[in-house]
Amino acid sequence: MEESAATYDPTRYQRPSVTVDVVIFTLINQELHVLLVQRRHWPFEGYWAIPGGFINMDESLVESARRELAEETGVRDVYLEQLYTFGEVGRDPRSRVISVAYIALISADAQKIRASDESTDVRWFPVSALPEQLAFDHDQILAYAISRLRSKLEYTTLAFQLLPELFSILELKHIYEQILGEELDKGNFYRKIKESGLLEETQLTREGRGRPTRLWRFRRERAGEKQFVFRWREDRLSR
Repeated sequence: MEESAATYDPTRYQRPSVTVDVVIFTLINQELHVLLVQRRHWPFEGYWAIPGGFINMDESLVESARRELAEETGVRDVYLEQLYTFGEVGRDPRSRVISVAYIALISADAQKIRASDESTDVRWFPVSALPEQLAFDHDQILAYAISRLRSKLEYTTLAFQLLPELFSILELKHIYEQILGEELDKGNFYRKIKESGLLEETQLTREGRGRPTRLWRFRRERAGEKQFVFRWREDRLSR
């Protein structure tokens, strides 16, 4: 019999569960960190995990991601970008679960984090010093997020989200190096960033041990322009 709106039976088909996971990065003490929660319950009780959970039937994916992030960590009002969909069989011992992962960069001092009833702790971890094993397939999700973050530096202004309103070019270079995990040539970096037209020089300086450091700001009216390209691989220091 041909199916119609009147005869369609949804119970004929198996329905996997859907979750969302949110990978949040920030810079603390000039080092790249990721936000993790420690699970209180089975499965993976006591393991650290990326914040996330099951979607509700009446909400969109991004609505679910924002809700889970706020409930589990206290982090709110951040721009989320969809990262990837993870759906390997057996990735979750509870049932057949497909997870849609999101990624975001935030300023750590702009958010007050807290643990929920579902977790025993929430903490920023340096990307260079993560727990030995994360829950579920979250090691794979995090590795993919870091790789995606690095590739996006070549054609977006994502790194600027970690900066204060006024900053030095050296601070911007350090953010790029923290995300990329390697040192860049100072002269090439300065030249490319200045030629991009993304920065506006101010008359303000910051006092330091040597000469005062000139401060710059991000020229936001150019944030959406597509011609920004930064091929950082060309600026690696020879080793």
